[in-house]
Amino acid sequence: MRNQRALILVAAVTAVIFVSNILNFTVSTSRFNESYPAVVCPANGDGATSAISLASSKTQIRKGGTSSLTYKSAGSARPQGASQALIVDAPSITPISWQARSGVWAGAVTCLAPASSQWFVGASADITTKGRLIIVNSGLSDAVVDVNVFTENGKQPLRTLNVPSKNYLVIPVDSLAPGDKTLTVNVVPRSGRINSFMIDEQGKGLRALGGDLLNPTTSPSKTVVIPAIPNQGKKAGQGAAPAHVLRVLTPGDVDASVTVELLSADGVFIPVGLNSRSVSAGLVTEFTFSPKISSSAFAVKITSTEPVVAAVESSVAIGGGKDFTWSTAAPELSEFTMAVTGLTPLVVFAGSEINVAVEVTLVNGKSIRKAIKGTDVATWRVPAAARSFTITKVGKQTYAGALVSSVNGYGYFPIAPGSVLTRVEIPDSNIRILNP
Repeated sequence: MRNQRALILVAAVTAVIFVSNILNFTVSTSRFNESYPAVVCPANGDGATSAISLASSKTQIRKGGTSSLTYKSAGSARPQGASQALIVDAPSITPISWQARSGVWAGAVTCLAPASSQWFVGASADITTKGRLIIVNSGLSDAVVDVNVFTENGKQPLRTLNVPSKNYLVIPVDSLAPGDKTLTVNVVPRSGRINSFMIDEQGKGLRALGGDLLNPTTSPSKTVVIPAIPNQGKKAGQGAAPAHVLRVLTPGDVDASVTVELLSADGVFIPVGLNSRSVSAGLVTEFTFSPKISSSAFAVKITSTEPVVAAVESSVAIGGGKDFTWSTAAPELSEFTMAVTGLTPLVVFAGSEINVAVEVTLVNGKSIRKAIKGTDVATWRVPAAARSFTITKVGKQTYAGALVSSVNGYGYFPIAPGSVLTRVEIPDSNIRILNP
């Protein structure tokens, strides 16, 4: 009898423990906040004006460098820029900033969300430069930023800068490496909501030599595609066709072997002298080439044994004057929307098998669809009445960039999103914190 009672007691205790373990559990549900970070468009350079292409006049904007954090409607689908950076809350739509100095130069840049690293391949610090590096802190706290500079003479001493909250710094390019000719600049924020922009403007005495806005890239890579490079060719009475200059940097500690393929409607080939070229680590290297092609635009694909950053400088003629543009690397094309109000860019697609579907929204609210197909290179002119276009379908390993010309000059920008969807976990309150 006693044994039976003991067995019943043990069974009861076991059952209670089992049931309590079953019932004593916590349902953990994580909640997330998804949003597109606001993007920053650069302030006007000295003597320059700018206009921002938006998809709607109701897009929310605010000026940087002020105490106010209140957004308001832009009031126009192409508002004018100002002496302060413009912060745009455009959710999933990427704005474009077009900046020009009347009769001197023009350029375009994608408005971007803050980045953890930005590489600017271009500009010069010699006597001809009038360029500026602009570092914008759109956050609510002071920021610390490292500026790494590379030239043909190697890596320069690190510069660490403090950028006050809701403010910006303008650094003359010739102060980064005085006297050096070929620059590549890497801006790395240690803290803060940082965006950087670079203006490359050249002049000799009172004679303007043109200028451009440099679009940054985020990181070095062993494969770099620069999808849209203007090619004006040889003009009647001109001694030689304008040359293109490829600027390459291997920022690591190991030398690289670089091969450059040129992609155009005339075919794919390696320009003379650009096969397995050695690029010394830490030194900015340039190669000049003049392709004999009939295409008005082409692309280059760079393959390297080590990660590199690169860009191509092209001389162009606008009206009776001269300008230059820096074509920079573009990431692989993805599905997103870009605002182009007031612009009619020539979009150049590069890839072995190009199959892209585009939906264009016009200023009257109507939409049109376009399919772009081709091999190696394909071009598409955005309609003059377009307010935005959306990449709705794209194949793998396809890249795109845009070329824009105006009476003041020539510009380039990569077809890439300025802001991507971020996901932040929302903390959940738990009564057990107060009553363990």
